[in-house]
Amino acid sequence: MVIKLTGKNVAITDALREQVNKKVGKLEKYFPADTEAQVTMSVQNYRHIVEVTIPFNGLVIRAEEATDDMYASIDKVLDKLERQIHKHRTKLERKLKNGAFKYDASAFGQQIEPEEEQPRVVKTKRFPLKPMTVDEAILQMELLGHSFFVFTNADTEQVNVLYKRKDGNYGLIEPEYM
Repeated sequence: MVIKLTGKNVAITDALREQVNKKVGKLEKYFPADTEAQVTMSVQNYRHIVEVTIPFNGLVIRAEEATDDMYASIDKVLDKLERQIHKHRTKLERKLKNGAFKYDASAFGQQIEPEEEQPRVVKTKRFPLKPMTVDEAILQMELLGHSFFVFTNADTEQVNVLYKRKDGNYGLIEPEYM
C-alpha cells in the first residue's frame, strides 16, 4: 500500500510518520499492493485531526477523526476505517467483482475562489457521474460518511441526489423537467 502523508499546520515528525505507516499498513490485507492511501494530518484550535482517504476501484473509503492528541486520532480513524470495511465487506466484494465501479483519478479536481465580502462559493469539486443503482449510491454515501450523494441513476439515466433523513431513512431527489 502506498501511503501519502500530508500535514496542515503540523510538522510531520519521524515518529508520526512511523505510527501512520504502522497503523495504515494494517489495512494492506484488504487492498492490492498498489492501492494509494492519502493521510492528512492537521491541527486546528488544539484539535488534532487525521483524515484517511482510500480510492479503490471507484469506491472511496474515507474516515476522519479529531481528538486532543494526534496519536489518539490516528488510532481512532483506523478503527473507524476497519469498521467500515468489515461492515460493507460483502457488499464491496460483490460490487467490485461485478465491476460496478470504475475510478478515474484525473477526473477529480478542486478550485478555490478568491475571498469576497458576501457569502460565496469557496470550493468546487468535479467528479465523474457513473451510472449506478440507488443501492450502490447508498453504499457509496455510507462509505464516504456524507449526508448526501449526487449520482446518475442507472434506471432513469438522470442525475439524482440521495440524502440521509433525520429519521435514519434515505430520501431521493429526482429532477422533473418542465
